[in-house]
Amino acid sequence: MPAAKPRPDDATGLQAEALPGPSLSTIREARERVAAVVSTTPMEDSRFLSETLGHPVSLKAENLQRTGSYKIRGAYNLLAQLSEADKARGVVAASAGNHAQGVALAARELGISATIFMPLGVALPKLQATRGYGADVVLHGAIVDETLRAAAEFAERTGAVLIPPFDHPEIVAGQGTLALEILDQVPDVANVIVPIGGGGLISGIAIALKEQRPSVKIFGVEAAAAPSALASRKAGQIVKLESADTLADGIAVKRVGERTFPLIERYVDDIVSVGEDEIASAVHLLLEHEKVLAEGAGAVPLAALIAGKLPVRADDLTVMVLSGGNIDVNMVERIIARGLVADGRLAMLAVTVPDRPGSLARVTALVAAAGANVLQLSHARAFADIAVRDVEIVMQLETRGAEHVRDVVRALEEHGFGVRHE
Repeated sequence: MPAAKPRPDDATGLQAEALPGPSLSTIREARERVAAVVSTTPMEDSRFLSETLGHPVSLKAENLQRTGSYKIRGAYNLLAQLSEADKARGVVAASAGNHAQGVALAARELGISATIFMPLGVALPKLQATRGYGADVVLHGAIVDETLRAAAEFAERTGAVLIPPFDHPEIVAGQGTLALEILDQVPDVANVIVPIGGGGLISGIAIALKEQRPSVKIFGVEAAAAPSALASRKAGQIVKLESADTLADGIAVKRVGERTFPLIERYVDDIVSVGEDEIASAVHLLLEHEKVLAEGAGAVPLAALIAGKLPVRADDLTVMVLSGGNIDVNMVERIIARGLVADGRLAMLAVTVPDRPGSLARVTALVAAAGANVLQLSHARAFADIAVRDVEIVMQLETRGAEHVRDVVRALEEHGFGVRHE
């Protein structure tokens, strides 16, 4: 993987004519501008993660930001600088979630009418939140690409100002305000790990940090199912992906930005990707051990650390940016269930017994004696691969871990029952 591009010896700030992004001074101005609506989110030291990973770890809890993600920073910074004529025409955006909410809230705070296009399958909580901020929501398109085209057509037809999700210098500047908070809260930070979707967040953070502290390492993390920046870095040019279907929907982007990609190439030290199971495990770990609800995109920095994909030294103080917490509760339920299964705290056993009275009572008594709790139970006769005179009892059990599951299986087998651990 290519190393970060060297900085010129005389570099005192990002030159607008050299790179299509904001300067450090522009990011500082943006901080003053967005202070009216943006919260300074907490920086939480994590004892559990520090002990588990072997180096100090802190969490920049942007999941506690207004609208539940960092997106309000860039949206407000751009909208606040629109001319009065542009404000009068209103704004339009397309998004499946976080950008929609950021634009909707920024528009409400500035007294601007907002129309937000969202795909037909958008999660209900995100739809309700966007409407709750006062935006006119239009559901259109089965995929985000169709939604984006509809928003662009609306802007062309009505004169509304189209607000891009990441590929705009004022959006990047607004997101970069987060980095100024990081330096205030953790002056001796060594590494900052940031999710990458379109590149607006990591570009702003990287400019603000590298222009002040070149020694700070900036690591970007993508979902392996949507590795646009990583593929583009390897190719040496922007690559458009065929699909971007991932649990980390906040970074499910097929194409990194035209403006953001050169900034990523200049400032970001390394980019890695993580798989869906790794993302789900990170969401579960944050919820259980840190009492933090992060969406898939917000959890990818932790997923990369747990997988050992980043060169972090034992004495490095590392900050993970938890970019958002807007995750559907139904998805949280599925992630928790999968996590419990992986930990051996939720088990499914299929027990073959004689199909006669008393068999179920014997099985459940053995399970109870082994200290497991039966959550669900069903009988399978016609569709089970068993003898005609037998029945298969399928049980979902609450257990204490993998060893406990083995103890339960052993107790059943010792009493002559056949057991399949599914």
